[in-house]
Amino acid sequence: MAKIKDQVKLAAVDIGSNAIRLQITNVFFYQGRHTFKKVEYLRFPLRLGKDVFLHSEISPTNRKKFIKLMGAYKTLIDLYEVDHYMVCATSAMRESKNGEEIAQQVSDEIGLSITIIDGDREAELIDRALWSYIDHKTYLHIDVGGGSTELNIYKKAQKIASKSFALGSVRTLNDNASLSMETELIHFISQHLHKEQSVTCIGTGGNINKIMELSKPRKNKRFLDLTTIRTIQTRLEGYSFEERVHLLNLNEDRADVIIPASKIYLTAMSAANSNRMIVPDVGLKDGVMHYLFDQANKQFNPSIQPNQ
Repeated sequence: MAKIKDQVKLAAVDIGSNAIRLQITNVFFYQGRHTFKKVEYLRFPLRLGKDVFLHSEISPTNRKKFIKLMGAYKTLIDLYEVDHYMVCATSAMRESKNGEEIAQQVSDEIGLSITIIDGDREAELIDRALWSYIDHKTYLHIDVGGGSTELNIYKKAQKIASKSFALGSVRTLNDNASLSMETELIHFISQHLHKEQSVTCIGTGGNINKIMELSKPRKNKRFLDLTTIRTIQTRLEGYSFEERVHLLNLNEDRADVIIPASKIYLTAMSAANSNRMIVPDVGLKDGVMHYLFDQANKQFNPSIQPNQ
């Protein structure tokens, strides 16, 4: 099989609190332009957050599963002959007592380097995938994960505030102290947006994408209004866990966390007095891919400096 010369293969791994995702993308350079082609995407439902948020460390059982999964992902990265990759671990691993130890074990035994990032770095990476949606209006970006929620505020095409909150869909299932964090989230939004008359929200994360799907949008429609999200939340609460799985066709690891996640989105939207949310279907892995592309771009366009 002939191989195109001017291309680079990138891989991003997002180690979240509820699931772990791998995406592999080819970037082709031709006549001064580049195109992205996704060639592989995998999502494995390993809930590291359940261990960490209850017991402060990853259990032996999930540790073994995690090592095996990283081995499988490394095999795919090698088989696809990836040029550049980045593996990011978020709140579950950064809060786990044995997170660093497990990351080192993966490096030693499998040869896969894991970067445990803080909330600020997580928000910064997600930023990279959002800029095409940002103009001179006012936006509140809400990214709800399993263990944390990242908020970014944009005005006049500039990010003016950003904060990570220990408030997430998996954590909220078992954390009675989440009310105080929710109060902090509301205060942060009110502090920065209380004078704004029109705020558009941008929602990212697997749960808001599923809510979008449940809304049965028209083709190419990528936004929700507050009433629709509330209606879907009420509908979800009216079903048992088993009914959400069998009647709504939700994955088991989605069927329990989608309700607390929807409450976080609604809380943030209400605090911003916003009625509209864009749902662009991007996340951390996409931001990582943009970061890797910036680095790889130097190989083909050395006069162009990558974004920091």
